[in-house]
Amino acid sequence: MKGGKSKAESKRADAKLSVNKKGGAATKPARKPAKGKAAKDPNKPKRPPSAFFVFMEEFRKQFNKEHPDNKAVSAVGKAAGAKWKTMSDADKAPYAAKSEKRKAEYEKNMKAYNNKQAEGPAADEEESEKSMSEVDEGDDDGSDEEEDDD
Repeated sequence: MKGGKSKAESKRADAKLSVNKKGGAATKPARKPAKGKAAKDPNKPKRPPSAFFVFMEEFRKQFNKEHPDNKAVSAVGKAAGAKWKTMSDADKAPYAAKSEKRKAEYEKNMKAYNNKQAEGPAADEEESEKSMSEVDEGDDDGSDEEEDDD
């Protein structure tokens, strides 16, 4: 056959195209962060928990005391969700109040954080100018003879 491939040639070509699934050099590269996303500031206050998550904090402690051998996080979440659904609004009220208190504290902390961020670059520039002037004030030749002219 003119121009046709033999069975042996096609098997070799397929072997070259196949992917080695046993590991080796064909591993996935680590994901890079998105270009448009800014890095998270570790000093930024965390958002406050909702009423359900405030409830979860207490429920988790109680559930772990009653079921010490349970290691599944999902079991705690499912039990808490089921109990939360059966609770009345009056039962949920203390958790909602705690959540609102934390929300008010968060807003106060965020205002302070935002004010600090707004002032931050100006304060950094002043420090950098000060450090630059201290470097410029020093003698170029390293001797102290010119300063003693008084």
